[in-house]
Amino acid sequence: MSDGMVVHILREAITLIVMVAGPLLVVSLIIGLLVSIFQATTQIQEQTLTFVPKLLGVMLTALLLGGWMLDRLINFAQTYLGNMEGFLQ
Repeated sequence: MSDGMVVHILREAITLIVMVAGPLLVVSLIIGLLVSIFQATTQIQEQTLTFVPKLLGVMLTALLLGGWMLDRLINFAQTYLGNMEGFLQ
C-alpha cells in the first residue's frame, strides 16, 4: 500500500467522521446557544439547565438521521474492508 493510498483513506475517514458527527454537534451547539440566551435574559444561572434540552435534541436528531449515518458508515466499511486484499499487496 502506497503512502498516497493511506492518506486518501485517512482523508475519507476524517470526512466521514465530520459528516456523521456534524449534525449532532450543530444541534447541540444551537440548543446550547438558545438556552444560554434564555438564561441571560431571565437571569437564571442554573448550570444543569442545558443538559436535558441538549440530550433531547441530540436524541431526536440521531433518530431522524440515524439511518443515513449508519448507511454512510456501512458503505465506508464495505468499500475498504471488501478491498482489503488489494491493500495488503
